[in-house]
Amino acid sequence: MSDVRPGRLKVYLGAAPGVGKTYRMLDEGRRRASRGADVVVGFAECHGRPHTEAMLDGLETVARASCSYRGGHFQEMDLAAVLARRPQVAIVDEFAHTNVPGEGRNPKRWQDIEALLDAGIDVITAVNIQHLESLNDVVEKITGVPQHETVPDEVVRRAWQIELVDIPPEGLRRRMAHGNIYAPEKVDAALANYFRPGNLTALRQLALLWVADRVDEALQEYRSQHGIGGVWETRERVVVALTGGPEGDTLVRRAARIADRSAGGDLLAVHVARSDGLAAGVSHASLARQRRLVEDLGGSYHSVVGADVATALVEFARAENATQLVLGTSRRGRLARFLTGPGTGETVTELSGDIDVHRVTHERAGAGTLLPSRRRTLSTARLIAGPVAGLVIPLLLTVVLAQLRGTLNLTSEALLFLLAVVGVACIGGVASAVIASVTASLLLNYWFIPPIGAFTLDDPNALLALAVFAVVAAVVAAVVDRSLRLSRRSARATAEAETMSSLAGSIVRGEATIPALLERTRETFGMESADLVDEPPGAPDVTAVPAGSGAHLALRGRTLSSSERRVLAAFAAHVGSAVERARLAEAAAEVEPVRAADRLRTALLRAVGHDLRTPLAAGWAAVTSLRSRDVDFSAEDRDELLATADESMAKLNRLVENLLDLSRLEAGALSLNMRATSLEEVLPIALADVSGVDVADVEAIPAVLADPPLLERVIANLVGNAARHTPPGKKALVTASALAGRVEVRVVDRGPGLPADGRDRLFEPFQRLGDTDNTTGLGLGLALARGLTEAMNGTLTPEDTPGGGLTMVVSLPFATQTLNAVTTERSAGGM
Repeated sequence: MSDVRPGRLKVYLGAAPGVGKTYRMLDEGRRRASRGADVVVGFAECHGRPHTEAMLDGLETVARASCSYRGGHFQEMDLAAVLARRPQVAIVDEFAHTNVPGEGRNPKRWQDIEALLDAGIDVITAVNIQHLESLNDVVEKITGVPQHETVPDEVVRRAWQIELVDIPPEGLRRRMAHGNIYAPEKVDAALANYFRPGNLTALRQLALLWVADRVDEALQEYRSQHGIGGVWETRERVVVALTGGPEGDTLVRRAARIADRSAGGDLLAVHVARSDGLAAGVSHASLARQRRLVEDLGGSYHSVVGADVATALVEFARAENATQLVLGTSRRGRLARFLTGPGTGETVTELSGDIDVHRVTHERAGAGTLLPSRRRTLSTARLIAGPVAGLVIPLLLTVVLAQLRGTLNLTSEALLFLLAVVGVACIGGVASAVIASVTASLLLNYWFIPPIGAFTLDDPNALLALAVFAVVAAVVAAVVDRSLRLSRRSARATAEAETMSSLAGSIVRGEATIPALLERTRETFGMESADLVDEPPGAPDVTAVPAGSGAHLALRGRTLSSSERRVLAAFAAHVGSAVERARLAEAAAEVEPVRAADRLRTALLRAVGHDLRTPLAAGWAAVTSLRSRDVDFSAEDRDELLATADESMAKLNRLVENLLDLSRLEAGALSLNMRATSLEEVLPIALADVSGVDVADVEAIPAVLADPPLLERVIANLVGNAARHTPPGKKALVTASALAGRVEVRVVDRGPGLPADGRDRLFEPFQRLGDTDNTTGLGLGLALARGLTEAMNGTLTPEDTPGGGLTMVVSLPFATQTLNAVTTERSAGGM
């Protein structure tokens, strides 16, 4: 088997049921068969649609395997038969389907399909977007319908081909109205619920975006495999560079406008953290604000580490296949740019190649200080320019002053030379200032101190003047150099303070998770990785500092300086605080169930006193009267007393049963006996003790997978609650509909309804929202109904009744749709 070429998978992806996935899948099978391919249908679910069933004509179909599970009979794909048949192509529908537990060798159909692929069989399958694991919760929020069958995204992404089956929402709804998707009796309920135009539009957008991302991944993989570094403008991608300066907001908005000009354009913001440590001049508070702005505009934020900002920006843009790069114009003035050479913007433009570079002006452009970057004391350009200036500037000044000889006296000429030395010190530091002072001293002595044209070395006054001149120049240069160093340290300290302030604020607000803090630490210090470990490793490239609670913050990468280790200790303290917060939150979560159980017991004790005593007192009084020998009761009176006693005992029995069932649910001791159950089976028993209830036609409703006695209790509790709230002269209503593989039972009352803010407490035990009569019971009915429904893998949700009132909707899966093995085997306490 190891020599067999793995089969190729093709997936037809749809936004909703009914878009035509199965039809297209079978149509491709027919086309392949007509070209001579060996094609069989392993499993196809046509849902009674005649046009789809017609596509099976001429295709060989493998017989399905019959399965029994908890009293129900099901049909599944016979995996062993398909493997034995060994066709070239197998058509297998419903990729996310869950197999009947205990039947076959795999719990999921996608695992069966992988077995076929491993055997060298090509497979064509179909799946809806709501069954993808990553989108399952999003679809539930949109449609309100939970999906219990999912398939991992990675399994679908590995497919050889993914083809989107698309249809506009209006077209799908017309197809539904014409009866081409569901039976006529299900159409109205489907159009009013899952197939609303807004739902279908949202699902369609999810499907289109998911497929677009898959296509983009395939393109990036192809470019990587073939070593393609050039930009392919298949999709507009705009990268905006953020420095943490005040101009960032302007750059982000401009980049967003550029991205919006192209449909489907992406916005990516990137901040380059220098690999030599903390970058001075960066406001982390501004970066955090700009990150939120980017995310609000639909973009993504990235942080990369690089020794050279311009190179790191261009490399990031090329890696993301960016088409445009947005930067702000330099905040340095013209003189600073002249003295220090081209900045980041000019270098990026030179390196960008086929990436368009936008230089955006802003209010801070050119408003920087005279001196260049504070990240280091002297740049490479200044280290070269300083000594050259120390030689050239005094010579140029000598030429100028020689032309003005006789206009200025010696004192003025000496001061001008001193000013030149100070200027050179500002450019190149102490070493350049020493060169400039020696050059200026010699030129001043030769050209301006009598006798002119000769060095005067024997005059003590001249020697003293030159010595003082040199000392003053050196001192001034040293002071300037020291101020530059202090400025750099101050900027670095400011950046460190802003970083720690941002970290502290995120810890206090509870916004920073431990992985986020570790990633920020790694990026800030330019390391390869950052982890929390119990024992610090002894590797030479690992720096570890204590983080509290016996843990250590370990960074792998370059060797950190002593000042960086000091800041790292502060980072470790913040990480330790986050760990402690997580531990406390976990402890609080463990305590909360105990507190909730205590509140439940307290409420029970408060409510049981009256509600148990009332039927008990009535029944006791009736029995006591019957046993009395002082009164001779008539037959009619005796029957009435017996009826009272019987009714009281029945009420007491129901109350005790509700309490016991609720306690079993809380304790996880309620066992289930799931089987195919029809509504005609449970409704007569559930409605036996309630009058004034209308039942719509439920004969055509499919059977559900449920525990019959529990379903009977659910409906009885809901109907009793509805009848109690329905005013005299009106009747409660029980109706049902089927759509999307589930049956929805609606219990409708015509009472006053319930405000939206009361629905969160509707299913809490021991309360009666909207009841004015506190003798009607403990308020366990709805709490118990929801617990039992969820135990059967269903849902119970409230809706407004059109015209006034409240509708309780019980949703349960078809009996033909099996449950996940874990779900069906576990007890109700796992809910």
